[in-house]
Amino acid sequence: MALAADRPTRHRVRIVTGVLATAIAAMALFAASPAYADEVDTDTYDYRVSGNVQLDGNPLEDVELTVSGNGIDTVVETDAEGQWAVGVPERNVTYTVTLNEDTLPEGIAVVDETSETPNVRDAAVGAGGRVTVNFFIGEGERNVTSFFDQLVQRLVNGLNFGLMLGLAAIGLSLVFGTTGISNFAHAEMVTFGAVMTLMFSTLFNFPIWLAIPLAVVMGAAAGWGLDAGLWRPLRKKGVGIVQLMIVSIGLSLTARYVFQFFIGGGTIQLPGADAAKIPLFGVVSLSVIDMASMGLSIVVILVFAWWLLFTKLGKATRAVSDNPSLAAASGIDVDRVVRVVWVVAATLASLSGVLWAYFRPGIKWDMGAQILLLVFAAVTLGGLGTAFGALIGSIIVGMLVEVSSLWIPADLKYVGALGVLIIVLLFRPQGILGRRERIG
Repeated sequence: MALAADRPTRHRVRIVTGVLATAIAAMALFAASPAYADEVDTDTYDYRVSGNVQLDGNPLEDVELTVSGNGIDTVVETDAEGQWAVGVPERNVTYTVTLNEDTLPEGIAVVDETSETPNVRDAAVGAGGRVTVNFFIGEGERNVTSFFDQLVQRLVNGLNFGLMLGLAAIGLSLVFGTTGISNFAHAEMVTFGAVMTLMFSTLFNFPIWLAIPLAVVMGAAAGWGLDAGLWRPLRKKGVGIVQLMIVSIGLSLTARYVFQFFIGGGTIQLPGADAAKIPLFGVVSLSVIDMASMGLSIVVILVFAWWLLFTKLGKATRAVSDNPSLAAASGIDVDRVVRVVWVVAATLASLSGVLWAYFRPGIKWDMGAQILLLVFAAVTLGGLGTAFGALIGSIIVGMLVEVSSLWIPADLKYVGALGVLIIVLLFRPQGILGRRERIG
């Protein structure tokens, strides 16, 4: 009878915890959202890419440009004088400046007979920290990529992003299912994997194929240490779920600024991040790193699925996630299972961090926090506490994020995924693979 009475209370706590997690993460995301202006991030970074857009010597206003590379993807519009400027994190780096020809007056295009993509320019920020990119506009025929081709390219990118996101979401879902904790520090395990890869590949000069598995092993060790030194003692003391969530927020903030102390506030590239794109079919092109990332994600997910479905420990994990009290009464060592879950979650998050560092591209001290909201959204969409639901939710969120940029500005593409999340939950509150439970 006590177990039956506890289940509604535990279910209510899980729902409240999940809602709080999503709300707090949303506030963190929107607080960091950049603004649109003729000057963007010039107060944030010391270095600058700037320029002019003119038509026959006259300035063009409200022309949209995108500056990307080295971990940034910033949109800016020209002012009344046709001028624009974007702050960038590092010098001695080449950025890409793309002029959106859809924002030009009708019948006007960027003209350059020597280039197939005259609206795309390279901007090499040298030792001086500043570079100017000017666009000379005139009458001409625009190079237009069809909507279908753009859609296919974004779907492929979305699948890559979704698989990477799934690695992080599966671990977070496992932790929530077995312990009830919405672990905000999971984002820092994502960053930890990337930072460890950077340390092994640059500080110790290990080849990248060795640095990555070493970083993942370090992530597993960190997961074991955190459970042994922090989470298990708190569980033994009977600390509540909400208090544990607040502890995870504090741990997240502490780890984040420790990363900043050691690697600084800039963006650092891993070896191979600048690999050239290889045409595959149609307009779809991927680098070797992109293809390896997708292949590795699929293999790891398949191995994890086999472990969860067919091994004794995997079955015990599902039992604990379903009902910890009943699992303990059945003779399952719940503490051992939870310890394994923390290690598996940290391992998957660390690998996800390495792949995220190549996808962004670049390593930054708060890179894990940048996708934390999407990870929570994927877990909630797929169904709280279900690992396979987290994977499905991640793929949906990843594709929505990439495809939505066809209609909305790139800086707002995360909002589209959240909108779909809200709509789905209105009709299916338990998520895609979650189970409907009666309360009361």
